[in-house]
Amino acid sequence: MKPTKHSFKYWQWRVIICSMIGYSMFYFVRKNFSFAMPALAAEYGITNTNFGIILTLVGILYGVSKFLNGFVADRFNARWHMVIGLAACVVLNFVFGWSDKISTLVTGQTEGPDFVGAMVVVMAVLLILNNIFQGCGFPPCNRLMNHWVPPKELATKMSIWNTSHSIGAGILAVLCGYIIGTTGDWRQCFWVPGAIAAVGVFFIIITLRDTPKSVGLPELPDTKTELDDNDTSEAYKAFVRKKVFLNPVVWLLALTDLFVYVVRFAVLDWGPTFLGKMSVQLSPQLAGWTIGIFEVAGCAGMIFAGWISDKVFKGKEQRVSAIEMGLVAICLVVLQFLPADASPVLVLAILALAGFFLYGPQALLGVTASKNATKKAASSAVGLIGLMSYASVVVTGAGLGWFSDRFGWDYLFILMAGFAVVGGILVALLWNIKADGYIHENES
Repeated sequence: MKPTKHSFKYWQWRVIICSMIGYSMFYFVRKNFSFAMPALAAEYGITNTNFGIILTLVGILYGVSKFLNGFVADRFNARWHMVIGLAACVVLNFVFGWSDKISTLVTGQTEGPDFVGAMVVVMAVLLILNNIFQGCGFPPCNRLMNHWVPPKELATKMSIWNTSHSIGAGILAVLCGYIIGTTGDWRQCFWVPGAIAAVGVFFIIITLRDTPKSVGLPELPDTKTELDDNDTSEAYKAFVRKKVFLNPVVWLLALTDLFVYVVRFAVLDWGPTFLGKMSVQLSPQLAGWTIGIFEVAGCAGMIFAGWISDKVFKGKEQRVSAIEMGLVAICLVVLQFLPADASPVLVLAILALAGFFLYGPQALLGVTASKNATKKAASSAVGLIGLMSYASVVVTGAGLGWFSDRFGWDYLFILMAGFAVVGGILVALLWNIKADGYIHENES
């Protein structure tokens, strides 16, 4: 039977929704460590510097993994790519819950500096392995979106898809906030989300498919590239060099994303800790809700940014990103100067507004890179951006951990505002670039 528009739309939205759910599961077994840190510090005396070093190592290796998996994703089945990565992360999270038992086996002790030192090493190794497999999450999803969504709709639908980041992180924040607030047991922050993510593995296997061709549908129109008539290994390598490694647009987007992620990770990784130590006091439960609402607001912000990029700015996502980074900086400056007697609800509201504006660029920079690199190298380009963006953990991990141990959390928001301003200036340099990198009839 000849494929119909209805059948393509059905599969398009099925792929978008099912990959969103599947990717949100990766966050369940990735960002839970941040909520376990205060309980681990209280129980074992682990310092923020140690936590910061761990966050830096795992962040850098996640960036490397995302980079390498970007090249794999452009040539490999997306469904099985995700399944392999998520299944490995589930296993590692369950093992992480026994970190103290493993440390006891290694040292023969249940407390003391040797025990704690061994436990820090065990946690670091498990988190490093976890983040290596986490790199199998986003790249295959980016491949799917660029094969199923036309360039003129990509900002809107990719922004909808990108809410999976916030959905996963937001639900996890509330879940782990209540786990720590009610039980105080850091182990449950790994076992409970791990069990949920295990269900997600089977969900991906059952529901997700790869490109339109894999279900008997034609490829997207108006997405012609140089590889269409010559897709040999050598031609592909030359194409990637041109569209990714020698592409100044991709490199500038990568630098911008570095600054976006400094702000984002400062909130996600350290939020449960520094929000509980602000002059405006927040309980563990309310801190969890605050981070959760930051993510929910980010969902709305991404959808709005994608829609306004396609409908108002005619596919010029970089312009929306530049404007919104300036608005993020304003929100962070306001947070910095809130009085000590300010309502926690006001803190929550302003942080949510910052999330609304921040997650627009977080979604749109990858869209700009994907359209510029085309569907044939989209994940490779986004992988390079991911590598650069996760260099941010040098600042948000060891940098903020060291700084907080010595100087506290004063002036954190004004520092983050400075990063937002620099990011906005960088992406503004791309104000007038062309909409995509495909070959159009009037260009042939």
